[in-house]
This record gives sequence, structure tokens and C-alpha cells, in this order.
Amino acid sequence: MRVMAFGTYDTTVHPRVGILIEGLRRHGIEVVTCNVPLGHMDAGPMVPPPAAHPGIPRQRIRHARCIAELVAKARRAPRPDVVIVGYQGRLDIQIARRLFPGVPLVLDHLESVDDVADRLGQAAQAELRKVDRIEQAAIAAARLVLVDTEEHRRVLAPAQRERAVVVPIGAPQVWFDAASDLGPRARAGMRADHPPDLAADPLTGPDPATDPTTGLPQDSPTDFVPDFRPGEDLRVISFGLYSPVQGAPVIGAALSRLDGYPIAVTMIGRGLQAQRTRDLVGPNAPRVTWRTWVPEAELPRLVAAHDVCLGVFGTGAKALRLVPNKVFQGAAAGCAVLTSDTAPQRRLFGPAGLFVPAGDSDALADALRRLAQHPAEVARLRAAAAALARERFVPEAVVEPLVERLREIVDKRS
Repeated sequence: MRVMAFGTYDTTVHPRVGILIEGLRRHGIEVVTCNVPLGHMDAGPMVPPPAAHPGIPRQRIRHARCIAELVAKARRAPRPDVVIVGYQGRLDIQIARRLFPGVPLVLDHLESVDDVADRLGQAAQAELRKVDRIEQAAIAAARLVLVDTEEHRRVLAPAQRERAVVVPIGAPQVWFDAASDLGPRARAGMRADHPPDLAADPLTGPDPATDPTTGLPQDSPTDFVPDFRPGEDLRVISFGLYSPVQGAPVIGAALSRLDGYPIAVTMIGRGLQAQRTRDLVGPNAPRVTWRTWVPEAELPRLVAAHDVCLGVFGTGAKALRLVPNKVFQGAAAGCAVLTSDTAPQRRLFGPAGLFVPAGDSDALADALRRLAQHPAEVARLRAAAAALARERFVPEAVVEPLVERLREIVDKRS
């Protein structure tokens, strides 16, 4: 089987396609790439802020040039058995359909137009809704539609769900390597020989027992060494866009309630709610370091040097359906994962994660206080998250459902 990864996707901005490529190759599938990265204005913490926004006409010119180069590359490439069109490929899939007639197309559909509107805020919604027809045409052109959670699959129309495959996002290998490269303190929370038992209800996930003293889950691995000790700061990191989905203001409000606790926080990113988040933190927060961006090569090691990785805390429809990149990456880097208590996140992490109600800054502050006072619990949560990541978040594990469907398609064509 020869699979082509096609489109204007950018793995430095959205690593999803790179994970798919690596996972397929680890299953022995030949993967060729036909890619001209377009780049995106919503690039997040690993891409420097643009010096100036180019405006719609310049964006369209840049897009046209990328498409021309993409077509030229495709015509030189060997004919594939299957074409996977990368994330944000609503237009790319129509080009692939014309370049490779009769070849099955797979659309990586992580985010609908409505989800983009939810992420970018009210100002963008009217403009984005104009491209809904383009999105529906892209889905119609695909033999398979990739989504990242069962909740996202249910948003599709009933006729489209039969062609949908749930493929979790996972984490690139560099995040696992970052955890291994750091010193003993950063690795201490990863000393677990066995992953936790994560058998769960298929829709709601487990409801683990909690320690009556700490209020934290008590059924994850226990053969660990505490990663930080009394008198040291609990190191907490949050990274990503300051968008309604992320719920960054919830984090800001929680930090304002942590005065006097040994907690050091790193906040990385930019976006619509950045200033509001800073304002909410106020003068009574623990030590907070603010960074607009971090080079792509540095972010995994920076995250791995922290004890706790914060997930998403928004209350919008998309926030309740997704499992974000950052929680996969944080777990792979050996951090304890603290995120909102949503069905897909609890189902995925079970006792390997710590959850608070979405949008509840008081509950988030309380969880951080408890973690700061119980180093052993932090180490245990780190061990559980790292073990789960090594078992389920590596590229070859997340693509297993896709590999099965691709082989069915190619076998039928043969």
C-alpha cells in the first residue's frame, strides 16, 4: 500500500498529520508526502507572532502560489493507492480529487467551520459560516473522514458517520524523547513499571476512588519517587492559544487565588483572551512567567521540565468534545495532566488524569493547592500519565483504527 499525505498542512503548526505519517510508517506502510505548507495566523505558541497581518488579498495570493507548487509536486510523485488530505484541507481535497481520479481520499477533519468560529470568537463567525458549503463538499468527496473523538463523530450528519474513523491525536516522538532527555527530577514521576487499569465505560469513562485526605485519585501506579519535595515549587505549565475553547481566563482566575502557595507557573501563547487572562491573574498570584511563543524545538523540553500540564477549561460545545494536543503532549513529556472533566478526556485518561468541572476556576485553584501540598500525589499522577502515553499515545497506537480501514479499502480495490 502506498499512501500519500497531501495538502497545505503545516506540521510545525499542527502536528497531527506528522503523527499520522509516522504511525503509518511504523506499521510498514509506504508514505509519500506531497506538501507545501501554507501556515496559519492561529499558529499558537510554537510560531512567532507575525510582524503584520497580511490581509485577505495577500493571503489569497499566497494560497494560490502554494496550490500551484502543490500541483506540480503531485504530478511528479508516484501514483498512490490512498490520499490523506491533511488538517484544514477543505479546498485541498478538491484538488486531490482532480489530480488522482478514482483514488480513495481521506479527509483529516479535526475541526468544523462551527468549531473554528467558536475558537476565534464572535467577530469571525459570520465570515466563517460562508464556507460551510465548502466543508460539506469536502466531506462528501472523502471515502473516510478522520475525527479525534467519538463526540466529534456524532456531530457529523448520520450518513457521514459511517465513513468516520476516530483517530486520537496522540503525540510526536519528540515529546517522549524530551521526557527521557531530562535529569532525575524531571524523570522521577515516570518510574512506573505497569500502566494503570483503564477499563472504562465507552461513553463516560471511569469514576476513580479518591483519597479522603487529598481528594485526588488513588488507583494509579504507586511505585514512584516524589518528583518535588516540601519547600520546592510545584511547576505548572499552560500553553496554546488564548481562545474561548482553551478557557484561559479560568486559569487566570484560579491563579489569582493561590497567593502563599509554593507554585511557579509558565503561561505560553497569545490570542483573543490573553489580556483578559493577565488581568484576572492580578497581583496575588504565585510566580508567573508569561511567554508569547517558544521555538518548536524547545517546547517539548520546556514542558517536560514542569510537574503539571494544564489542559482546556472552556465550556463551549467544542471544548466539551475535544481532547487537545497539549494533554497528549504533556503526558508524553511526563507531566501530570490537570484538565476539565469532559466525557472524552475522562474516557481517554481515566485515573491517569486529574479533572475539575469545565469553567470552574475555584475547583482548579483547589486542585492546584492540593497538588502543591502533596508531592507524592503529583509523582503518582505523572507516572500514570507517562505510562498511559507510552501505551496509547505513540503514533503507531493512535493510527491502528485508520490502518484497519485503509487495508479494507485497498483490499477491495485489489
